[in-house]
Amino acid sequence: MAIDTTPSKVVSDALSAIPFGNIIGGPLTACIDAQALAAQTTWQFIQNVGLNTDPKTGEKKAVTVAFQFMRDGKMAQLNVPLLTIVPIPYIAIQTIDISFKANISASSSSSSMESKSEDVSAGINGSASLNLGLFKVNAGFNASYSSKKDSKATQDSQYSVEYTMDVAVHAGQDGMPAGLAKVLEILGNSLNVSDPGGALDVSSQLLKGEKGHPEQLIATFKNSEGKFEPEKIVVIGGSTPLQGSVQGNSAVFELPVNEKETVYIVSVKGADKTVKVRTVDTISADKERETARLQREQERRLRLDQMEKDLAAQRQAAEAAEEKRAAERAAQLQAAEEQTRKDDEAKQTADGQQPGGN
Repeated sequence: MAIDTTPSKVVSDALSAIPFGNIIGGPLTACIDAQALAAQTTWQFIQNVGLNTDPKTGEKKAVTVAFQFMRDGKMAQLNVPLLTIVPIPYIAIQTIDISFKANISASSSSSSMESKSEDVSAGINGSASLNLGLFKVNAGFNASYSSKKDSKATQDSQYSVEYTMDVAVHAGQDGMPAGLAKVLEILGNSLNVSDPGGALDVSSQLLKGEKGHPEQLIATFKNSEGKFEPEKIVVIGGSTPLQGSVQGNSAVFELPVNEKETVYIVSVKGADKTVKVRTVDTISADKERETARLQREQERRLRLDQMEKDLAAQRQAAEAAEEKRAAERAAQLQAAEEQTRKDDEAKQTADGQQPGGN
């Protein structure tokens, strides 16, 4: 009997019929779709929670949270981008485990049975003799024939295919992509502390120059959110506002310098912020001061010369008076000596005229 190869063929056919592409690719495709949905959820969160869209221009701006607190005895305002203080959902699939098991059983059995019987004693009778020299043989026969044949064949075949699959997906909060991490870093660096009413600064509150030559004033204004708004800065001198030019984050004004000190008011449209700026004609003042100094120096020299002349005259007068006094003392001394000589001569004459004087 030939070997039955039906079971092996059944197994081969069963294995080739298993949809491995769907079994393995299906979970992978589902995970990829889930990862794409997670990324889309992250983007929608950033769009809906962290960004505002200008309805007119369509520009997107980061949502900031502002609150006020005391700092160095003054009220200050802290502006924080919302995306830097709330967790951003970023779920990522980390591992996928697919376990597949197939059980295929096939069996085939076949059996055959055949029986046969014959009977040849019925139906034939006869005799025969044979002379072989010394021997003589006599034979007789009686034959009958019957035939019976039984056959039985059985064949069984059975097979079964069973397979199971386990899929384990591990997902969790993953690290931020490099681009998103950089964006959050930039937003974190933009955190600032500002004045709730805005901050107005000027390059100088006293501008020194020369009459007829304007002096440049640079002014900056930060609103309560820390944003520069140079276009809102105005300067009023007298009753006429001065027109400036916006250069970067600053507004630049050319303030005229008058002969007398002039006061200008720097203010911000829509904000209660003002700064007084003064212009002084220091060149003319310096010239006047120099002229006054030279005049004072000349007057001082004249006074010194006059004093020297007066001192010289006083010295001459003193010397003349001293010479006069010396001449008078000499004349008095000479007169005294003359008087003494006369007195001596008179005494000698008187002594010679006395008796016995010879």
